[in-house]
Amino acid sequence: MFTSFFFDLRKAGVPVSLTEYLTLMEAMKQGTASFRVEDFYYLSRACLVKDERNLDRFDRVFGATFKGLTDDTPAADEVPVTDLPEEWLRKLAERFLTDEEKAQVAALGGWDKLMETLAQRLAEQKGRHQGGSKWIGTAGTSPFGAYGYNPEGVRIGQHESRHRRAVKVWDRREFRNLDDRVEIGTRNIKVALRRLRKFARSGAASELDLPGTIRATANNAGWLDLKMVPERHNTIKVLLFLDIGGSMDDHIRLVEELFSAARSEFKHLEHFYFHNCVYEGVWRDNARRHTERLSTWDVLHTYPADYKLVFVGDAAMSPYEIVYPGGSVEHWNEEAGQVWMQRLLSVYAKAVWLNPTAPQYWDYSESTRLLQRLMGGRMFPLTLEGLDGAMRELGR
Repeated sequence: MFTSFFFDLRKAGVPVSLTEYLTLMEAMKQGTASFRVEDFYYLSRACLVKDERNLDRFDRVFGATFKGLTDDTPAADEVPVTDLPEEWLRKLAERFLTDEEKAQVAALGGWDKLMETLAQRLAEQKGRHQGGSKWIGTAGTSPFGAYGYNPEGVRIGQHESRHRRAVKVWDRREFRNLDDRVEIGTRNIKVALRRLRKFARSGAASELDLPGTIRATANNAGWLDLKMVPERHNTIKVLLFLDIGGSMDDHIRLVEELFSAARSEFKHLEHFYFHNCVYEGVWRDNARRHTERLSTWDVLHTYPADYKLVFVGDAAMSPYEIVYPGGSVEHWNEEAGQVWMQRLLSVYAKAVWLNPTAPQYWDYSESTRLLQRLMGGRMFPLTLEGLDGAMRELGR
């Protein structure tokens, strides 16, 4: 009943906040209203109405919600208590702004200013804040905190992304591995990947050489002379770097189909995960990405230059992640993302980037334009036509 009262007030245009609602609940818990309708009316009006112009709306909602309620109520110890689910309260605490309101919220003005100001706030702030524009808090327009909005900020204490505007995330996040056993709905992806094939026979002779057997048998006056040859394999070697988490969650199904097709088409395939941009470490298992990382230097020194390099990602991130040391959204990287990209591209000359986002949106993202330039224009859409073009580029 109290929850519906709260929502009905907001629906009627009475600007009731979650803080005011919780204040009323705390007062009720302390027995301030003595379980009398009249007392409860004045208590709730005092807690929830800030402007006398809303008194009439409040009275109408109160009358409709508590119609028929009398003072013949049970004693305090007989009143059932219902705890609101924590998730409901958390959702009520989130800040939602219109497009016009979002346009009025200004960024601090660059990476250096953002990091400098965060250090100041951490040193100065003494308590919890909500709904403001300066301190580390919740449901506000400050660049630091959770469940609010800012065009460039540091996300702290929020489970998942809402606006995808954070340039750094203070909390540890978990990603799941892509499934390489997904049943492909179409063979077209495999057909496109087959353009990048170079067959050779190597290893033990385990396959029947039918033409050779026929010739040898004929030369042996009809006595059967079996000839065997090594199995024919695709000798192309591929390093597959997969962007995982964040905005890539929108493209999981498509990337899993590509991953499954690649695993079946290329015998020599090594895959690694990264988030947004490649830095000093990559990983093979998302469940262990915080404990079992591979050094990017080790990758460069382990796999020779004849490997083909394929990046898969939407290239959507803060440009700071590419051009600034410390710009990674999740950790403090000593060297900028573009430095590691250049190192990889200098070793693996045959390289492409597959982007699941439609090409018409690439120009709206500064980070996508930066990566396009780093790749020398070798960015292709993750479509059948784009895959065909990417395989042609790698096969040159």
